[in-house]
Amino acid sequence: MTEVAASDQLLVVIDPVARWTDGESVRIAKDVLSAGATTKVCLPEGPEEFARALARRGSRRPVVVGDDRALLRAVSLLHRQRELAGCGVSLVPVGGVLSLARALGVPVGAVAAARAVLDGVERRLDLLVDESGGVVLGALRIPPVGAGGGVRGAEEVEVGGLGGLGGVGGFGNAEGSGGSGGSGGSGGSAGFGSFGGGASGLGGHAWLRTCQSLVRTLAARPARVASVPGPGPSRLRVEVDGVTLVDLDQPVEAVSVTPGVAGGAEVEVRPVSVGAEASPLRVVGRRVTVSGADFRYRADSVVSGPVRTRTWTVREGGWGLTLPS
Repeated sequence: MTEVAASDQLLVVIDPVARWTDGESVRIAKDVLSAGATTKVCLPEGPEEFARALARRGSRRPVVVGDDRALLRAVSLLHRQRELAGCGVSLVPVGGVLSLARALGVPVGAVAAARAVLDGVERRLDLLVDESGGVVLGALRIPPVGAGGGVRGAEEVEVGGLGGLGGVGGFGNAEGSGGSGGSGGSGGSAGFGSFGGGASGLGGHAWLRTCQSLVRTLAARPARVASVPGPGPSRLRVEVDGVTLVDLDQPVEAVSVTPGVAGGAEVEVRPVSVGAEASPLRVVGRRVTVSGADFRYRADSVVSGPVRTRTWTVREGGWGLTLPS
């Protein structure tokens, strides 16, 4: 893990779901960042405007105000643009899906996180990339279940599912010129509500407040799959650096891959136990291929698949994140 100097010009991209779920924390983070650095504030209403804001950042350091999904979106975009090597990312965690932020060492309070953006240092971290352009920052799990067996965790999101709520995002007070996706500065483009999440600007229309409350509830609510039983044992071939760790004739309960240090990924395979509990198989490698019958996987908080084969490769120091010094 290496450290590099961070730019003092910031592009603050505020995720729309964060504006709805915790407008007060968004306002606090924005005020702290604006007081400590030259900032350009963008309020994208959806994925396209989010991508456009990052593409037009110039020399500014991108600061994402949002949850784990917003961070993953930013890193994925920079990866596809081949700009991760030269562009570090900062995060102010706001929202209900923050387990990745915590695991990475980002402070979860708005004030502490904003100060870390201003005073911290950029650290280069490893990540996993696959042949489809996906990235894994924290952990990969097969099958994509939470700790409760068949119950999907509240922080797991189906691709194309809850993340789609980002499209409702422009309903904030877009402080800055140009409206949504514009830059911070004088003037404003009033929308429904304010960064504080209160009723200002609603003109007393109770039904709008009700809609705002409903969207907050939907954004924080896990998908209703808790009653679905967990998947049975999987027959998968797991190869690490070209060596077969487990083959199709050996059913497995779970596979996990985690970016480690020094360019290696920690791979753990839990075989199905017959009688006595089988010990998990653990190895470290740089390239992991999983193949077999159609399977789904969870990369951080995003569930993908089904696929028949997928290869993940470690990129040592492949991305930069600003962390407390």
